[in-house]
Amino acid sequence: MRATRTLLFDFGGTLDCPRDAPRHWLDRFLVHYRGAGLDLTRDQLDLGFAHATRVAYRSTASIRHFGLAELVTYLVRLQIGHLRRAGSAATRDAIEPVASGFRLDETVAWIAQSFIAETTRGMAESRAVLARLAPRFRLGVVSNFYGNLDRVIREAGLSEYFGAIVDSSRIGIFKPAPGIFIAALERLGVAAGAAAMVGDSLDKDCAPAHALGLATIWLRATHDANETGDTRDAGTAQGSRNRGGVERGVADFTIETLAELEGLTWWTE
Repeated sequence: MRATRTLLFDFGGTLDCPRDAPRHWLDRFLVHYRGAGLDLTRDQLDLGFAHATRVAYRSTASIRHFGLAELVTYLVRLQIGHLRRAGSAATRDAIEPVASGFRLDETVAWIAQSFIAETTRGMAESRAVLARLAPRFRLGVVSNFYGNLDRVIREAGLSEYFGAIVDSSRIGIFKPAPGIFIAALERLGVAAGAAAMVGDSLDKDCAPAHALGLATIWLRATHDANETGDTRDAGTAQGSRNRGGVERGVADFTIETLAELEGLTWWTE
């Protein structure tokens, strides 16, 4: 069945998260900022996070060869720099004591290294799952990323498992636009009906893939405040088909860990 059945994966918040800390990148950064002594709220950090993401998306030519460490350090510098310039008075007050002068480099390094260590652990866990899935399915990645996703995946020792790595900044199409999913299916040579999309976002992963006819598998994150709609009670039993439209009709299944994919029958016999 490997010739027809395909699993597409999101990257950030899906393949890179440890089992005990499934979170979106913003929420993961927030944990590490607080660990470094920057007591920010999610909304406060989001200003810098969104700015850094926009800048990085426009800078593909400069960062497409960055590995994970270079990328995360670059993003943290952009985040802190923007918060110091454009953040509210309360935000600037929270940042300055630990991110000014000679302490800036130390703070950036602490946040980046902590984030990278967590990511490295998450990708190692994903590697074990992918190794067991690869003999049964074609695998691909569909991600809003910065042009260097292939480098990050290669560094992590995951490249051998994927027949397609579709990075939004490389093709100029960003989720939730359907074209990025279509590009992955075309590279793998499979039809939408023979594929499933696995991701942590209902809006960017599940909804557009569902509209194209893929089965959709939502990896429920610890924090879902970036999703529209009320998802506080989303999901049923682990790995089970969703009932009652809790996921707004776009996620066919909900899982808590990627390992659940090994026993999940998402296709129609």
